[in-house]
Formats: sequence, C-alpha cells, structure tokens
Amino acid sequence: MCGISGIWERNGCSLQDLKRRASAMTQTLSHRGPDDSGVWLSEQASVAFGQRRLAIIDLSPMGHQPMVSANGQYTITFNGEIYNFRELRSELERRGVRFRGHSDTEVIVEGFVQWGLKSTIARLNGMFAIAAWDAGERQLFLARDRMGEKPLYWAIFDGLVLFGSELKALRAHPGWKPSLNRGAIAAFLRHAYVPGPFTIYEDVYKLPPAGFVKIASGGGPEVGAYWDLAGVASHGQRNTLRSDEEGLVDDLEALLYDAVSRRMIADVPLGAFLSGGYDSSTVVALMQKASLRPVRTFTISFENPAFDEAKHAEAVARHLGTDHTTFPVSGADALDVVPKLAEMYDEPFADPSQIPTHIVSALTRKRVTVALSGDGGDELFSGYHRYRWTENVWRPGAKMPLALRRLVSSSIRTVPPSTYNSIARYVPYFRRVPQVGQKAHRLAQILSDSSVDSMYYHNISHHQDPEILVKGSQEVRTACWGQDLKVFLPDPVDRMRYLDMCTYLPDDILTKVDRASMAVALEVRVPLLDHRVVEWMWKLPTFQNARAPRPKHLLRRVLARHVPDRLVERPKMGFGVPLADWLRGPLRDWAEDLMNEACLSAGDIFYVEAIRSLWAEFLSGDNERYFLIWNVLMFQAWHHRWGVASVADTGTRRFASLLN
Repeated sequence: MCGISGIWERNGCSLQDLKRRASAMTQTLSHRGPDDSGVWLSEQASVAFGQRRLAIIDLSPMGHQPMVSANGQYTITFNGEIYNFRELRSELERRGVRFRGHSDTEVIVEGFVQWGLKSTIARLNGMFAIAAWDAGERQLFLARDRMGEKPLYWAIFDGLVLFGSELKALRAHPGWKPSLNRGAIAAFLRHAYVPGPFTIYEDVYKLPPAGFVKIASGGGPEVGAYWDLAGVASHGQRNTLRSDEEGLVDDLEALLYDAVSRRMIADVPLGAFLSGGYDSSTVVALMQKASLRPVRTFTISFENPAFDEAKHAEAVARHLGTDHTTFPVSGADALDVVPKLAEMYDEPFADPSQIPTHIVSALTRKRVTVALSGDGGDELFSGYHRYRWTENVWRPGAKMPLALRRLVSSSIRTVPPSTYNSIARYVPYFRRVPQVGQKAHRLAQILSDSSVDSMYYHNISHHQDPEILVKGSQEVRTACWGQDLKVFLPDPVDRMRYLDMCTYLPDDILTKVDRASMAVALEVRVPLLDHRVVEWMWKLPTFQNARAPRPKHLLRRVLARHVPDRLVERPKMGFGVPLADWLRGPLRDWAEDLMNEACLSAGDIFYVEAIRSLWAEFLSGDNERYFLIWNVLMFQAWHHRWGVASVADTGTRRFASLLN
C-alpha cells in the first residue's frame, strides 16, 4: 500500500527541476507510505515517477519502488495489493522469467513484458492504482482496480501531464493552475461527494473504476476500460445460476472464503474491523476459519447507545474466539477529528461516517498495519433500506392512485421528524428504529414520487435542485445515468444496486475508507469486493437477491453456519454520529464561522441568502436538511483550506487555527 505520483513534462524540463518537482509531489503523500520513498527519472523523456511505501509484502529493499523491468522497457509505480500474484509469478516463471525479489510489484512489471499492459491488468485480482512508463512506445499508462478501492487522479495542462493518489500531490507542481468546477460543486451538494470521473477542479479527473488512460507523446489521452460492470450485470442476468438455495450458499461460502484467505497474506500484523453486523461478521468468521490462531478484531464504543455497536461486536467476537479490542470513544474524541477533515479529504467530502471511520482506523493502526473490512455487502446483497422500501413500500404503494399517495405523503409530513423521534424513545430499545423521524419523511417522499427511478434519485439527493444554490453552475452527471438500464436491468432494485456500485460505492464508501485509513498508514482490504464475488452475485436469480425474503439473505445463510442468528439479528444501524446535535451544540461556533455572510461570499460561489436561510431553518429545529448543512460546511472547510488564497474574515482565521 502506497502513495504514488508522477509528471510528464512533454515540453521538456531540466533534470534538476524534474527531480525537485517529483520529490515535492511525492512528499505530500508521506502519510500514505511512511516506510520508504523513491523517485525515478527519465531525463530523455522528461518523465518522473514517485512513490511513498507502506511495506506489507516483501519488506526487503527488493520491494522498493518505482521499479524497472529487467529488460528496461517498463517502469512502474504502484499503490495497492495483488492477491493472485503468486499464481501469476508461477506462470511467468514457467515462461522463463527470473525474479529478483518476492513483491507483487515485480510480478506486475515483468507481466507487462510478457503479456502487455492491458492484458496484465486484466489478469490482476486486487486493489490497485498503477502508473507505467513504456520507454519503447514513449507512452504513459494509468489503470485502476475494478471496483475503485484505490484512488488515482490525473490531469493534462497543455504539455504537462500530472497524476497522483491524492489531489494534494498534483497541487504541489508549479504548473498546477486549475479553476473550480461549479457543476461539480452542485453535484457535491446533492450527493455529499464529487461524482467521478469529475473532480472539484476543471480539467482534472478521477480515473474511473476498471478504467485506464494511455497518453502518448504529442497525442491526447485514450480513455477506456478493461472490465465493464454493465457487461457483467447484463451477462449475469442472462445466465442466472440454476442451483438450489443450499448449493448457492455452498458456492458463496467457498468463494468468500477464498477471497478472505487471499487478503490475509501479509508480512506485517493483520486484523479486522468488527461491528457485529452481517458483513463484517461474515468476513471475521471466515478469517477465523482460515487462521490457526485468534484473529485480531477491533471496534469502537460510543457513549450514546443510539450509535454504539460495541456490545454486538463483542458478542460475535466471543463466539468466534477472536482477540478482540474495543476502543471507547468520547464525543470530544470525535469532535477533535472535524478540523482535520479538510486536510484528510483534499476534495470536498461530507459523509459524516468519515469521522468514526477515521477514529477506528487510527486506533486500529496502533495494533496492526492491515485490517479487513466488510464494505460492499449492502450494494452486492441488497442491504440498504432503499432497496427494501422499494419492495415493501413502492411496489404495493404504486397500486394506489398518485393523488392518493401524495395525500398520504402530505399527512406524514405534517409531523416533524423530531416528534417521531421523541415518540420512538418510548419504544423498547431492541425494537426501536433508529432515526425514525427522518425515515418517516423519506417514506413520504417515496409515496409522492411518480416513478421508482425518480424515487431512487430523490432518495440519494440531499438537495433536489442544487444549481439554485451555486452561481453559474450546470450540475455534472455521471456517465452511468445516460445508460438505458431498464433494457438489461428490468428489476428496479437491481438498477439501484448497479447505480450504487457505479457511483456511491467508489465515490463515497471506498473514498471514505481510503482517506480515513491511509491518513494513518493503515491498509484496509475489502474481500466482499473481489471481482469474482461481484460477477457471481450478478448471476443470482432476482428472487435470491433483489427480491429475497430478507436483506442479504444468502450472506446471512453463510454467516449462520458460523454465528447464531440471535447475535447479529437487529435493525440496520449504520456507522454514524449525532451530527444534528453537534451542529447545534459543541460545533455551533465552528459552523457559524463558516456560515457567516463573509465566508459564504468568498469566491462568489454560493447564493448566500439561500444558504443562510437553510442554516436558519436548521437552527430553528428543522432536522430534515442537516445532511445538506453538513455538505455546505464541508465545502466551506475545504474551500478555506485548499481553494482560497486569502480571506479577510476573522471567523475563517479562527477556523484555520484549528487546523494547526
């Protein structure tokens, strides 16, 4: 696991300047790789690669990067882990390749020589962001893993090509002069993340999951993909599995066991996050099955029982016999993370679970260097509430006339979310639905929508028309929205899951995990997103997944072989924090500083009165918009850290002091 960066000065550059610039870019990523650093230079081509290394496999100097192939044709800088590198190494050895070390990096770069760039990438099972220089063809090649676990940003400014694991690496080059992308700001206010392939800057891009870019001397970029999720989903729907349910459970367990086992290979201490939910519990159960000694597991406990999963995790850990650690976390501990977020996420990012994710990562890093997580289970196995609501609310509700549905919707909305939440306090804890008020209003929104697809879009939007908040904006849309999904995904839940895998999963969930963990040099591996699991899952009959009798039905069946249902059977909780209470309480002064008129006016980005009105409504007790408020605050915090050269407002200076 590493941080990578690179430059191609296609108009030429002195070797001294090239080295200085590459070193500066690489140094910005030191948090991702504290164990080693390297810079490679091609004076002839004015190309430089940099890498900061977190040593996981082959801790010797033979794993040093950037790395050059034995024949000198290819140079690679690589972030990630390849889980099938041993099989690929054996295949290359049968072709006569002799290896100097034992790293997966060397397998990749020698694979380029034998199989070519794209063919080698397509053979990899892993999480990765890869940059390669082909000296023979004089071209730069960038590639990213299939599901988007590892990030890679790139840009071309006239004759300058830049890439890096994080935007801060690109910013370190003196040729960096991009402008803000106002359409991306609008999209951020809708989603709480900037959807790929766009970034917060004009002409700077995220490489999409399973994407590659080839840039030749004197030519423009050739952008493509070596694996296609739409093709996988379409093929799977046409070739569904015919096994009975018991056979499907057997196959899924075997596939997950192999995916988990491969991700346990490391030359450093390894453990797992454990929340006590289905996803993380399944991963840990299979880890323990594959291990000869107790697996190290970690969770955090909160003072507020509405957000605390520790006791559930501890019960699962006791049953499985893991070496479990619970880290108690106070509200003050969580609040201490907030001023660090703009630095950590050097693009606006506003999923509030970024806070506990960073805390558990930082505490876990004190004990291990690698942790497995259960991310991806909701998207693969239909775990989100919106999927269930489509089945249980939309389908029966759609039989009602739209006018009647909208009348019911209006009735629900007459009661504010806070009132529903107050009533819920009288319900026994084990039967209580978390955030019932917000969910009641979400139900009202579902009933009022005219189609299931518009219902999904409303459900994932924190604002239905964010262009009215951002001056001069035309909201960017992701490429997957242009596909005619009903043709190959007629089931609405399957369409939702596909869209979530294209957008929410890589741009929110995996971005959150990468930044929160790599900020403290913790490698997080995600076995449920092994591409073989993804391909198998899309072959499931609809009644075994999207329309299964309960969420994550087959995954639960696998887990039940290792953990009793009673230990994991409970309402879905999520990984949250009491954000609305914080913004009205201990974070009130911080938020007021960022929401005052002078701060909001910086850069002439927002319609200030519209934002101020939302803030006033929230302070008066309207909890419906607190996620949107958090989006604005996270943009403001980011803007004053990265996007504004100077701001005179004293409140901004006070905020900046929190970062030091």
